[in-house]
Amino acid sequence: MTYIGIDHPEHFHGLPVHTPAPSVPLPAVDAVAWRLECVYGEETDFAFLWEQFLETVDTTRVRALLIGPWWNAEYTPFAPVRDLIVAHADRFPALRGLFLADVVGQECEVSWLPMCDVTPVLEALPLLEELAVRGCGDEDLALRPIRHTALKTLRFESGGLPGDLVRAVAASELPALERLDLWFGSSWYGADATVEDIGPVLSGGTFPRLRHLGLQNSELQDEIAAAVASAPVVAQLETLALSMGTLSDTGGEALLNGQPLNHLTTLDLRHHYLTDPVLDRIRAACAPAVVEAGEAEDDYRDEGDDEEPERYVAVSE
Repeated sequence: MTYIGIDHPEHFHGLPVHTPAPSVPLPAVDAVAWRLECVYGEETDFAFLWEQFLETVDTTRVRALLIGPWWNAEYTPFAPVRDLIVAHADRFPALRGLFLADVVGQECEVSWLPMCDVTPVLEALPLLEELAVRGCGDEDLALRPIRHTALKTLRFESGGLPGDLVRAVAASELPALERLDLWFGSSWYGADATVEDIGPVLSGGTFPRLRHLGLQNSELQDEIAAAVASAPVVAQLETLALSMGTLSDTGGEALLNGQPLNHLTTLDLRHHYLTDPVLDRIRAACAPAVVEAGEAEDDYRDEGDDEEPERYVAVSE
């Protein structure tokens, strides 16, 4: 399983990512994932860039689309970009993969990305199979419970995921969903979801085809681990990610005392605060599953300090 970080993907939805540029020849439309971005400091705004894309590319053959920085000076809300996608959805009958806000830290910190309600995108694209969304925006980042029969992959990458959005995901009807990733983030940046909010997902009855579950980047990682340890959904999974958060020996012991995880192909625990003995026991208990963990975060392992250092999620600001 590829570890997902805050970086520009080289491939998306199984296709190499291509960013149009004046001096670069256009590739075959259906052979790449198209990435649209405004260049900081240039006068071209996203609306012009979008119209140019519609005029120069046969959008009926576009299979995947990534939206990079949509501002060229000061950061602006994403809603106008969403509205353009929705208004021209009929121009993209082959679109199956969509990444909203493929933006990295050098361009804008994730906590500064002013996202919006993304429900209209799913409503306008009933054949969409993959949706990735990056950003925060407190209450601006939103989803309403929705029925979507084609969506196979849903990913929210956030430094502060609103609880309302998590509850909306859990209340949605997504019968084809195979992969779900939720980056919860920090309470400093609006993360207020609880373990109870993901209860319907953990029950196993909500998404019958789910094979990968990522409950990541959370200050509640120990509580999530304890809930996962007895969650019925685990039996149907092939891969499980509890990475990027504040997982400590408390959560590790909960996993060890819970249901077997050795049916998994991969358990991702990277960016953790586990001690070596507990991590070794998890590796042994999960074999032959691969436990991806790496080293524990250094500040947790300082010796001679009676007070436990503060733990941090991997992505917040």
